[in-house]
Amino acid sequence: MTEQSTWFKDKTPFIEHEGKILETRLELMQGFVTPIPHFFVRNASESIAVDAGDWALVIEGDAVAQPIAISYQAILSLPTHTYFAYLECAGNQRTMFELVQGSPAKGNPWKTGGVSNGEWTGVALRDVLKLAGLQPNASDVLLIGLDEKSPEQGFRRSMPIDQALHPDTLLAYALNGEVLPRDHGFPLRAVVPGWVGSSWVKWLGRIVVSSQRFWGRNNTTQYVLVGEEYTPEGEARGQVITMQTIKSALALPWPAQMTPGVHRIYGYAHSPHGKIAGVAWSADRGQHWQAAELLEPQLQYSWARFVFSWEATLGEHTLMVRATDLAGNTQPDEVPYNSEGYLFNQPLPHPITVAAELPPPAVPHPFTVRQEPRPAWRDPEFFQI
Repeated sequence: MTEQSTWFKDKTPFIEHEGKILETRLELMQGFVTPIPHFFVRNASESIAVDAGDWALVIEGDAVAQPIAISYQAILSLPTHTYFAYLECAGNQRTMFELVQGSPAKGNPWKTGGVSNGEWTGVALRDVLKLAGLQPNASDVLLIGLDEKSPEQGFRRSMPIDQALHPDTLLAYALNGEVLPRDHGFPLRAVVPGWVGSSWVKWLGRIVVSSQRFWGRNNTTQYVLVGEEYTPEGEARGQVITMQTIKSALALPWPAQMTPGVHRIYGYAHSPHGKIAGVAWSADRGQHWQAAELLEPQLQYSWARFVFSWEATLGEHTLMVRATDLAGNTQPDEVPYNSEGYLFNQPLPHPITVAAELPPPAVPHPFTVRQEPRPAWRDPEFFQI
């Protein structure tokens, strides 16, 4: 395994944060699936290159019959599962705690682009665990990455056995019909629909199955809600984060600029609890709301696109959107503050300046997505990328 200090993908179309984050510009999105060159990246250290020919997934722990090591080819031979799901960082929209509530939070300054939607292909985690002889006393499953420069010498997060055995908890080796890119965890990463992105461990190298609950950095001091409204649990200093929250955002720069006239305004909404039932929009800071149009497709684990028409007049304006899902969940008027800025999901007051003449856009030459044939990623010659 070799390491490098730069991204494998072109960072031009992103907002880069501290060398660890490539934030997607939602205004560059044109469809349901986020193209790989625009798919956001969140690393704990840096992207790494792994040779699949030398790689094996180790499964061990006191709740399996025997430790085993599974090759990449063996992983590819297991039953295949494919579905669409959105991936979102727990800190997405973190900056809004300061911009909207006036309370700065720690962490990377995400605005709205810490989310993307993709087609994931892989094997069910439960099928892999069974190969090691899963025992009845299994309680927790710890996923450990190969990114040795992360604070834990391999980023790691755990999940309860019930989630690990869910049929849609995957170990993915393909994204959008292509071999999983290096920046996104090649050769194997976890996919946990509805859960925060830190649970989708990349560059997976080891799984530990335990009869006890795991406690570590990423569920005691990180990825926990710390604040007056949150009761600490177990060994954590706050409430441990697992699932995401319902959110929506406009596919516009922040802040946005446009010329006068009627504009078709697009956006994205998503919920970990199911499909989006509706999105409402407001041009008067939430005093009055109108229904936006939901666009197809509407799939279980994916985001939903929406659109509405707005007549822009000269001056300063604010647009807001609010999503509701089929389970009845909706974005709250206010989110209790937490010091790390996780899970912000109030309706966002999106500032827009309407002027007769506009300055050049932030990305003057939008990145062009290359259209390439889908590779035969299950063939042995694609083991080394």
